[in-house]
Amino acid sequence: MITYIKGLLTHKTPTFIVVETGGVGYHINISLNTYTQIEKLETVKILTQQIIREDSHTLYGFADEAERMLFLYLISVSGVGPSTAQLVLSSLNPEEIRSAIISEDAATLGRVKGIGPKTAKRIILDLKDKLVKDGGEGALTILPQSNTNRDEALSALVALGFNRIEVQKALNKILKEQPTAGSVEELIKLALKQLS
Repeated sequence: MITYIKGLLTHKTPTFIVVETGGVGYHINISLNTYTQIEKLETVKILTQQIIREDSHTLYGFADEAERMLFLYLISVSGVGPSTAQLVLSSLNPEEIRSAIISEDAATLGRVKGIGPKTAKRIILDLKDKLVKDGGEGALTILPQSNTNRDEALSALVALGFNRIEVQKALNKILKEQPTAGSVEELIKLALKQLS
């Protein structure tokens, strides 16, 4: 599976991008949320999810891990395919989606084109417990500074055995207080001080 693609952004639209790496151009479908985060970049590291069907191999791209996880959760719901999940992620930001599901706000989900009342209720029924377990009742705010370095630091600290929610809170706090803390190593060191 292709986890991410890093390369030159040769074409950008609000629904897809083309990333060239190693002389190959990859067509990657994206959400409007991802587009707003990468539209000014010339090179990009885009997280991906490959969906293989009988008649197609399609790549979906995400600016951060929070969005990719929501995409995977959404497509696990019966009746929600990759295109619909991408539409949901284009209509609402990841935090609004999490909040709507956890607070059982079917009306917010129902405002998304292609999501009717039944589908909105099914999404809530299937995903509420998973999201609460994954992120706690108080949905975590993913800061705008959320980036691939933050995601890498999060993955590394979780791999070391720290609780994902506590690590996310620590990283959010660090990035809020020290927006210049940029490198993965620096974020991990600062987070370790808070977590120990």
